Amino acid sequence: MTSLVHLARRFATSLSGREPAAADRDWAHAHLLVDEAVLWDRMVVQDRRHSLLVARRFEQLVVNPERETLAGALLHDVGKTDVGLGTWARVLATVVGPRTSRFRRYHDHEQIGAELLRAVGSHPATIELVLGRGPLAATLRSADNV
Repeated sequence: MTSLVHLARRFATSLSGREPAAADRDWAHAHLLVDEAVLWDRMVVQDRRHSLLVARRFEQLVVNPERETLAGALLHDVGKTDVGLGTWARVLATVVGPRTSRFRRYHDHEQIGAELLRAVGSHPATIELVLGRGPLAATLRSADNV
């Protein structure tokens, strides 16, 4: 279960519309395939900033992570892009659960993200991590919940 502290921090950082620094954007793009970078660029600014924090933590936890797994860390929330919920609707969806079709899609963002990544030819290890599966899934969850 996601901790309240994590959710509170995530909400607080979601209030800013500040773009990631150019160096951070370049770092992300260096670990993504061209079409993955297009998907990452489509993510809302708050999700891009969050993905950078998670991927940097992930990189510290995994010895010599492969590009495919760093891509999975960077893109772990990419499925939220197609759901189209704003900050307040995301908060409500988190609190009340998958009660409407849009809230259900928000809660299914891992599967949606995996479908997006399959469509652009992402590596199976990237997709597996986005789905929360595989040997590094627990490490990603840890990096995401700090």
